[in-house]
Amino acid sequence: MSTEHVLDQRPRDPARARARIRESANKVPEVTVYFWIIKVLTTGMGETASDFLAHLLGPIPAVGLGGLAFVASLVLQFAVRRYVAWIYWTAIVMVSVFGTMAADVLHVGLGVPYTLSTPLFMVALAAVFALWYASERTLSIHGIRTRRRETFYWAAVLATFALGTAAGDLTASIGLGYLGSAVLFAVAICVPALAHGAGTLGPVTAFWAAYVITRPLGASLADWMALEPHRGGLGLGLGPVTLSWTVAILGLVGYLTLSRRDVRTA
Repeated sequence: MSTEHVLDQRPRDPARARARIRESANKVPEVTVYFWIIKVLTTGMGETASDFLAHLLGPIPAVGLGGLAFVASLVLQFAVRRYVAWIYWTAIVMVSVFGTMAADVLHVGLGVPYTLSTPLFMVALAAVFALWYASERTLSIHGIRTRRRETFYWAAVLATFALGTAAGDLTASIGLGYLGSAVLFAVAICVPALAHGAGTLGPVTAFWAAYVITRPLGASLADWMALEPHRGGLGLGLGPVTLSWTVAILGLVGYLTLSRRDVRTA
């Protein structure tokens, strides 16, 4: 294709040109209701998929496979120059799957109690935020357009998944059960939203607070649906729940890919 032909394809409308620049500038989606629905679905699917793979392949092969897929998804996410729905959400799914495996290794394999891992992950997340803010003077997700900011963003995502996993397992282990935990976190996720709506909590703080809570909320719901009745669940099975939530994620991501409802264009 000639250079002249490429230049001829450039939008002649300045407003459209600026919109395209904004689209390519940010590497993460706009925060809409679809964002939160898919986020909760990915956390739950990651929980049950991790357990399903561990039972199917064994813990060590499952962790190895999950680790490879996790690294590959992040490499692909960092390689693209703009937000691409299926690439971004694949990375989020793999963070959820591998994060669950890592948390299980920490608790089951190394014997670290949830009462210790939860505050440790809180400190880790606070450290990521402190370094991010010291470097960029913002924690907003609306300007993830440099490699350094994207690195901080994904470090924060990893830390929130770790913290959310530990917090969810902690509440489930102290007698609330999976359904009780799901109800607790469903109420908890409304708090930052209401506080932001009332003007008492800034948008950045409200976003990250809700983001942390999505992990135990989704995981508790998925465990409640999948696990046996004697463990407090509905007994639908790890495989069927993983498959059904995956189909829901694929449907929503496909819709966003076609509609571009999660891309700021103006």
